[in-house]
Amino acid sequence: MRNIAVLGSTGSIGRQTLDIVRWYPEKFKVKTLAAQRNYKLLAEQALEFKPETVALYDESLYQDLKAILDEQGFKGEILVGAEGVSATASADSVDIVVAGISGLAGLLPVIKGIEAGKDIAFANKEVLVAAGSLVMNLVKEKGVKLLPVDSEHSALWQCMSGHNGIDSLILTCSGGPFKYFTKEQLQNVTREDALRHPTWSMGPKITVDSATLMNKGLEIIEAHWLFDVPYDKIKVVIHPESIIHSMVQYNDSAVLAHMGYPDMRVPIQYALTYPERWENELPKLDFYKLKQLNFLEPDLERFPALAIAQAAGKAGGSMPIVLNGANEVLVWRFLDGEIGFYDIPRGVEKILAKHQALSEPTFEEIVEIDAWSRSLAKEI
Repeated sequence: MRNIAVLGSTGSIGRQTLDIVRWYPEKFKVKTLAAQRNYKLLAEQALEFKPETVALYDESLYQDLKAILDEQGFKGEILVGAEGVSATASADSVDIVVAGISGLAGLLPVIKGIEAGKDIAFANKEVLVAAGSLVMNLVKEKGVKLLPVDSEHSALWQCMSGHNGIDSLILTCSGGPFKYFTKEQLQNVTREDALRHPTWSMGPKITVDSATLMNKGLEIIEAHWLFDVPYDKIKVVIHPESIIHSMVQYNDSAVLAHMGYPDMRVPIQYALTYPERWENELPKLDFYKLKQLNFLEPDLERFPALAIAQAAGKAGGSMPIVLNGANEVLVWRFLDGEIGFYDIPRGVEKILAKHQALSEPTFEEIVEIDAWSRSLAKEI
């Protein structure tokens, strides 16, 4: 029996993690659940899985959550705020933490989980983007496993396992809904257009990041920290069918690719069952039905966010913190109809230009710089 904490249980990663628990009720026990704001779904999950503890990041919704759980006779502990969520990650009864809280809100819980010696099934790229050096040093110090859950990074991890002589990492991406749009067409795309992702079902923020290709830029930074590979050895290729989830090219010119129908439950399950592979009911790849696989080079003129993210990653230090914080706010402003599609990368670039970078920011400095970048992004 593996005891798990699910951080971000009401989001896409969290809900799919709980699907896997339902598949293997004799193998997994949910010990703690944490969410940011969706107290109604969190309450439903708590009543189904009966964890020892639930936590809600938004303290203003505590009474709403408590009222539902009290009425239904929930016996577990109810915590709130960043400290409450962090407590669910570091609970003594937990073996592995699924880190699915999006944004920098997930940083403190991940740190507390690592400090408590928990393995982390890692699905929050923003944490490594903003605090890669801090987190990876702590992982090494505590000797825990950081198990990638993002489909691309899980694919790289599996293709690298047991091999040396790596030449380069190749991250694939679908290209989002606008891969064939001209620059002129992209000037006028709407929220609804951006949310029509052709392959994956994700939350609105990451779906827009996929449309701008910022998501792939953030994944380049994540891959750099996860696998200790220099930026000039990490490539991106657009692969519209999303059958190949990423590839590793080796010094002898061989390429290993991880393939399968797109379903996030595959990498989530592998992170939870590693190093074992358990049978499930998901459809197996049928090569007789595959018509073709296409690959395109990203157009950095039409999708400047990718180049901006690459540059911030190479600059290092505190620059990726600014990149992440500014982008998140600008994406939500786009979703709220306040700014246009190209205003997202333009705004990020302007805010990066105003930042005086620090080489090795502390946790406190990371939080401060993140707040500064978000404040500027709200005004720009």
